[in-house]
Amino acid sequence: MASLKAYIATRALLVIPTVIILLTLVFFILRILPGDPIASMVGQKVPPEVLERLREEAGLNKPIFVQYFEYLFNILHGDFGRSMIWGKRPVIAEIMDRFPATLELTIFGFILSVLIGVFTGSIAAFKRNSKLDASMRIYSIIAYSLFIPWFGMVLQMIFGVYLKILPIAGRIAPGVEPERITTLYVLDSILTLNFDALSSSLIHLFLPSLTLGIVLSGAYTRLVRNNLIDVLSQDYITAYKARGVKDRKIALHAMKNAFIPVITLMGLQFAILLAGAVLTETTFSWPGMGTFLLERIQYRDYNSVQGAIVFYALFVALISLVVDIIYALIDPRVRY
Repeated sequence: MASLKAYIATRALLVIPTVIILLTLVFFILRILPGDPIASMVGQKVPPEVLERLREEAGLNKPIFVQYFEYLFNILHGDFGRSMIWGKRPVIAEIMDRFPATLELTIFGFILSVLIGVFTGSIAAFKRNSKLDASMRIYSIIAYSLFIPWFGMVLQMIFGVYLKILPIAGRIAPGVEPERITTLYVLDSILTLNFDALSSSLIHLFLPSLTLGIVLSGAYTRLVRNNLIDVLSQDYITAYKARGVKDRKIALHAMKNAFIPVITLMGLQFAILLAGAVLTETTFSWPGMGTFLLERIQYRDYNSVQGAIVFYALFVALISLVVDIIYALIDPRVRY
C-alpha cells in the first residue's frame, strides 16, 4: 500500500512540470503571434492614448517576462485572471459556464466509442479470418481516418436536412432547460424529473456524440481485436476448451484479460475526445469549451485562451492519473 501511495504521489507531481511547460509555450506563442487584443476588442479607430491606457489596465505594457511571472504566480494561487472582453468576468467563471457542455458531450461520445469499438473488435476476433473480420478491420481504418467536421456535416445532411428527424445544432430546445443543479442537462433532467428536457437534451446530444464515437471507435476495434486474438491463443484458453467449459464462459474470461490494455487507451482517448470536441462543437454549434476557445482566439483574449488550455491540461492530467492508478490495481504485472 505504501508503494502504491508513493506511485500515486510521483505521478501527481509529474503533472506540475507538464502544466507549467504547456502554460509557458502557450503564453509566449500568443504574444509572438501578430495582433493586439486591445485593438481587436475596441477597434482600430480608437485614439492611441485610449489604447495605451487600456493596455496599461490589462498589464500588457509591462515587459513580457514580468507578465509571464505574474501570470505564473497567479495560476499557482488558483487565479486564472479576468477576460479582456465582455464585462471582464473571471476566466474560471467563463470556463465553468462552458465546460459542463463539453464534459457532457465528451462522456456520451466516450461511451459510444467504447461500446462500438468493443463490439466490433470482439466480432472481428471471434470470427477471425472471416469476411466479417475483414469488414470490421476495414471499418476501423475508415472510422479512424474520418475528419470530424466533414463527417459531422454528412450526418447533419442525412438526419437533419433530408430525414428531418434530428436537430443539427444547439444543446437543448429553447424553453425546456432543466433547473440547474450540476449544469449537465441530462443529469439535471433526471434529478428534477423533467422528461421534456431529458428527451430534448438526448436528441441534441445524439449526432455530435455519434460523430465523436464513430471516429474514435476505430482505435478500440483494432486494439480489442488484436488483444483478444492473442488471449484466445493462450494455453489456459485451450485448457478451458479441453475441459468442456462453455464458449460463453471462455469468452468472458478472455474479454477480461484482453480489456486490460484497453483501459490505458480509454484514458488517452478521453483526452483526445476533449480535443476532438473542439471540432465537433464548432460543427454542431455546441456551446462548450471548443466554441469558447475559438471565439476567444479570434478576439486575442490572452487570459481566456491561456486559462482554458491550462484547465484542459489539468483535467486531462487528472484523467491520466486515475487511469494509471486503475491500471496498477487491476494488472499485477505493473510495478510501483
